[in-house]
This record gives sequence, C-alpha cells and structure tokens, in this order.
Amino acid sequence: MKRTSVISTLVFSVLLFVSMIFCFYPQVSYADAPQDVTIAYDSGAQTLAVTITHKSALPGFHHIKTVEIKKNSATVSKNNYDSQPKEVPFVYTYKVSAVPGDKLEVTATCNMSGSKTATMTVSKTTEKY
Repeated sequence: MKRTSVISTLVFSVLLFVSMIFCFYPQVSYADAPQDVTIAYDSGAQTLAVTITHKSALPGFHHIKTVEIKKNSATVSKNNYDSQPKEVPFVYTYKVSAVPGDKLEVTATCNMSGSKTATMTVSKTTEKY
C-alpha cells in the first residue's frame, strides 16, 4: 500500500511539473517557425522585398526577431524587431546594392522557435523567389 502511494505521488509530481512548464513558458506549446519566406529584388530601385508568412496571435510576444540578409555569403544587414505586423503575410523592404550574378540569401528567425531561408541570384530583370 505504501509503495503505491509513493508511485502515485511521483507521477502526480511529474505531471504537475510538466503542466507548470506549459503555463509559465507558453511558447513551448504554440511557438512555430516562419511558414514561408519569399524574396524579390528590384534592380532599378536597388531594393529587396522580403515577404514573410509567420502567424502569431500575440505579435508583440511571439514574432520574427531577426531578418538577416547576405550577399555572396557575406552578411550585409541584420535587422532586429520587437514585434511584427498583425496581417499575414507581411513585407519588409531593404535597400541592397547588387549586380547581376550576386547571390542574395535572407533568413527570418522567430524569437521562440526556428527560422526559414530564401535565396536567389540577381539577374538584369526584377525577380521573385
């Protein structure tokens, strides 16, 4: 009888601990990485449009934290954010100087879980990837 009581107490303690983790750290239960990242480069305006699909019920709490832009494997811009727009998808636009043949890579990182990367090679015309 006493052994059953000890096992029951142990199981209850473990379940209580796991429940507390989900209550005090809700990001564990609902955080997700960006679903999609697409990029489009306008050679004439020298701008890079980054379209990000990342759903969040609380965009000030769970959001895209950083957008890192690399040109030919070298970081040219790392942008930090404290929130994200409520509408999904949303677009951030950046000034980036590039010439045909340059490889652009953009990584959007969630502040709680995961990231998504999109790449493209700049051509003479406006492109979207």
